[in-house]
This record gives sequence, structure tokens and C-alpha cells, in this order.
Amino acid sequence: MMNNPLSGAIELKHVYKSYDDTPVLKDISFVVRRGESKIILGGSGSGKSTILKLIIGLEKADEGEIWVDGEEISTYNERKLMEVRKKIGMVFQEGALFDSLSVAENVAYRLYEQSDLDDEEVESTVRKTLGFVELEDAIEKMPSELSGGMRRRAAIARALVGNPKIMLYDEPTAGLDPLTARTINELVIKLRDLEGVSSVFVTHRLKDAFTMANEFLGHQNGVLRYIKEEEGQLCLVKTRFLMLREGQIIFEGVDEEIRRSQDEYIRRFLS
Repeated sequence: MMNNPLSGAIELKHVYKSYDDTPVLKDISFVVRRGESKIILGGSGSGKSTILKLIIGLEKADEGEIWVDGEEISTYNERKLMEVRKKIGMVFQEGALFDSLSVAENVAYRLYEQSDLDDEEVESTVRKTLGFVELEDAIEKMPSELSGGMRRRAAIARALVGNPKIMLYDEPTAGLDPLTARTINELVIKLRDLEGVSSVFVTHRLKDAFTMANEFLGHQNGVLRYIKEEEGQLCLVKTRFLMLREGQIIFEGVDEEIRRSQDEYIRRFLS
């Protein structure tokens, strides 16, 4: 049976989370539909990264429901969570590669851990995935030999290698120069528009958010390229924004709405 494209890939319902009696998330509810990107913005300590940890099952909510691809996971044990995680790719802020393994070995790690592929199939899959992120020439390099942007792309390849339906990005462009950050943003758009991957993208860089909200990958004059909406095209799936402040959602909507907001906290991110 095909999944309803309008149903939620991820849904949080009235979620609360505290650490040592300090509230971090308060009554969080939102939906990420299939093929949609949800961009979570907010200041330091607003709860952005905690949301990702709840979705992937690294943290447990104190209250509320967490739905991932049609499964309510908030009460799952570790064995069940391992099955859910096979559907999810996670990209951490610093890339989190194994320094003692080559790029190829880093990408292959998940395959050996979660699949029954033989060595030849693993190698073929790794090469294909590295080709998707344009790192095929770095297959034998060690992480220490990679630039910051290449490390992030390698981390995305490792997250992608199991063909996840959902991707979670925790500040993937933090510390990168604008050109390299643009490369990472284009890769996220590519996954959304060519592979139909649903994603949650945590960032404090509004420029990244607007890039993903206003561009899509499509054919123009027979050429596959990144197209801006203002060029007269229509992005079929809107990228939506969610703004957190002190663990609460203060805004959810599309880019036109956030640009018009008069909320002083939101205006700080726009300035």
C-alpha cells in the first residue's frame, strides 16, 4: 500500500521534556508531511536539538506522543527503536565521523550494522552514495584529510546509505563559509526533490532556511538545475518554518509569513 503523501512522516503531539526539573520543551506539537522539510529556528537553549533526539529515540519525552512513519515510538524499548532508526538518517553538527576509518569505511559502517549485504554489494552502494554527494574522489581519504564541507557531505552520505525515508540535520552548515554552506543546502534540496525525503533541519542561519524555502531542483529547458520560485515556477512541497523560544513554539508557517512577522524575537533572526 502506498503511503498517503499528505500524512505525517513525523508528528509530535503535546510533547514535554525537562532535564533536572528544568523545562526544555513545553507542549510541542507539529507535523512534517511526507516529502516536506521543516526548518526549526531558535536561540541557544531553545530546545531545537532536543526535538531531534526525541524523534530518533535518543531521549524520552516526559509527556506526549512522538510518531515516526506511522509508529508511536515514545514507549518503545531499544530493540524497537533500532528498527525505527533504520528509516532515519541523522547528520550531527560536526559530522561525527570515525577518525580511524576512511570515508568509504565510515559510509559502509551502517550497512554492515543494519543489512545483510555482502562486501561487493556494500562497495557498490558506498560508491553510489558518495557519488550522490559528489565525494567519489575522496573514497579512500581519512576524515583528517577532508575540508569542513567535505566532512559534512561524508556525514550526509553515511546517513543516506540505508535509503532512509527521513533525514534529521543538526546545524549542518555551522562554521562553514557561505559557498560551502550553499553546497550543503543544495544537497538537502536534492534529497527532498529527487528522492522525496522528509526532513527536519535545525539551524540558526536564516539564509539557509530561505534558500531551501525558495528553491527547488527541477528541469528547465531540459536541464536539471536549482530554480528559484520567483522565476515563475511552483515548488510542490512548501518548506515550512518553526520558531522556538524557551522551549515553546512561537511561530509556524511559510517564508512569506515569517518575513512579515513583527515579533521582536523573530525580527532578531531576520536582521
